Amino acid sequence: MKRDGIKNFAYIGFSDAWGDLVYNGAQKPAEADGMKILTNERYARTDTSVTGQVLKIMATKPDAVLLGGSATQGALPPLTLAERGYKGPLYGTPALLNADFIRVGGKAVEGVLVSAGPVIVAEQLPDSHFSKKISLDFRAAYQKANGMPTTDGFSAYSFDAWLVFLDAAKRAMATAKPGTPEFRTALKNAIFTTKDLIGTHAIYNFKPGESYGVDERSLVLVRLVDGKWKYEP
Repeated sequence: MKRDGIKNFAYIGFSDAWGDLVYNGAQKPAEADGMKILTNERYARTDTSVTGQVLKIMATKPDAVLLGGSATQGALPPLTLAERGYKGPLYGTPALLNADFIRVGGKAVEGVLVSAGPVIVAEQLPDSHFSKKISLDFRAAYQKANGMPTTDGFSAYSFDAWLVFLDAAKRAMATAKPGTPEFRTALKNAIFTTKDLIGTHAIYNFKPGESYGVDERSLVLVRLVDGKWKYEP
């Protein structure tokens, strides 16, 4: 948003913990970059209309709108915004990386800019990117095992968790026997000493008390163009 010259933006998201997470996560960066959040509109995942919320957003004349929904219901605000004549940019989170969001949103969600794990656009990444080779290998293995391509980031999250486990288990087995309490302790300790493990989504480095294990390398920007996610360097 800062790069795009956004000075203020409206927010609309789910009226639950996910909606809170996105809104709260936007506050500090927005403040640090001199941007103002004009609205904090919410809707339930089961709602069929957000007309009231969108009218409030339109009244503020925002430079942009941040979407805090996901999947099919994540398309409801963009659809309503389009109906009301909104022409400004839309921004979102990885929760929108879903085939149903694209199918339901149609033209209303074209151009939305989303942060994503690099595996989502693996074939578009430069050859030097850490994720490209392992992500393409993962996709090929997924296709072979399931007879269909992976369309979101969740299967890749699971794959990365498996890689973390294998890496830690190998090191834990050097000090304890599998199946024992000592091994479980060694496995936990090994996970928290994971260093520079390359996965599809990130390069993992865990420390006690810091369980995310990722940094900014775990995200890329992707824009929805003609119904497909396009990598934005």
